[in-house]
Amino acid sequence: MLIPRMPAPGLTVRTLDHGTFDLASEAPSLMTLVCFYRGLHCPLCATYLKELDRLTPSFAERGVSTIAISSDGEERARQMANKIGAEHLRVGYGLPLGVARQWGLYVSTSRGKTSLGIEEPELFSEPGVFLVKPDQTVYWLSVQSMPFARPNFAEMVQALDFVIKNDYPARGEYTCEV
Repeated sequence: MLIPRMPAPGLTVRTLDHGTFDLASEAPSLMTLVCFYRGLHCPLCATYLKELDRLTPSFAERGVSTIAISSDGEERARQMANKIGAEHLRVGYGLPLGVARQWGLYVSTSRGKTSLGIEEPELFSEPGVFLVKPDQTVYWLSVQSMPFARPNFAEMVQALDFVIKNDYPARGEYTCEV
């Protein structure tokens, strides 16, 4: 289980238009926001990523770089980027499911075609959102077993203002006996 203030697992994926993303090489002034999404087949992911793309400049103003990653291949990732009209958001693809598990993501099996008429992959990861500091430690995380009720990006932007103003530490780090 990932714990805030602990090192994040390694993460290297190809992106559509920005070369290879390697979390260890990221150098934002505050953090990197990693948004794992289910894939092209998920209508909720498209809406969610469209909002993240819209707010990526606001995150950047606060020193936070962003990336959205799925286990989809390049073609399906490109279709998703086109569907959401990605202008600001980096889109990564080819996430190995073993790496998804290291990040604590849930893995689901295909149920056939979705409401969009798009075939689900045989296996794919469920959503997760992470803020990772430049020292590669986890600051904040949210992992879900369902595609709905995800963290609100606009609220995250507002929360970052509080974090920055108050030098607010990562919470949830206690791992001793309770």
